[in-house]
Amino acid sequence: MNTATQRYSGPAIAAHWIIALLILAAWPLGAYMHELPLSPTKLKLYSYHKWIGITVLLLFLPRILWRITHRPPAALPMPAWQHKIAEGTHHLLYLLMVLVPLSGWLMSSAKGFQTVYFGVLPLPDLVTKSEELGDLLKEVHEVLNFGLLALVGLHVAGALKHHIIDRDATLRRMLPFGK
Repeated sequence: MNTATQRYSGPAIAAHWIIALLILAAWPLGAYMHELPLSPTKLKLYSYHKWIGITVLLLFLPRILWRITHRPPAALPMPAWQHKIAEGTHHLLYLLMVLVPLSGWLMSSAKGFQTVYFGVLPLPDLVTKSEELGDLLKEVHEVLNFGLLALVGLHVAGALKHHIIDRDATLRRMLPFGK
């Protein structure tokens, strides 16, 4: 199989799309619930948002272990600066897949709201309750989320550029269907 047609492995493709869908669900949910007045609905949405974040955090470990132990297909030919941007974007995306949910968990702990995974598994508070720390972590969580949104946008733009303008196999190699 030549480099242009070599696909990512099934587990890599599955992890990519599952985590992508979770992030794409969590972001608008977070933006929406943030503006709601305190109510049972808002609290329920916060629980869903936390569950998604913890799931991303839990899926990150097997994803990164797979990436470390299984060489991805070779990069397709492109200018060195594009390769550096793609590589840097991927590294930052991986970092934010950990930092965004972790900052949310820390914020919840500092604000005195325990995270209960799927409503049945209480997760330990990572810090003691502190209004000042909670407010700081809220800002950190929001900034990291906007950074994640920007990087996801850059990642999608790059994939579409390769698919539509360059007409290469970059996007097709990561799609969950087709050859």
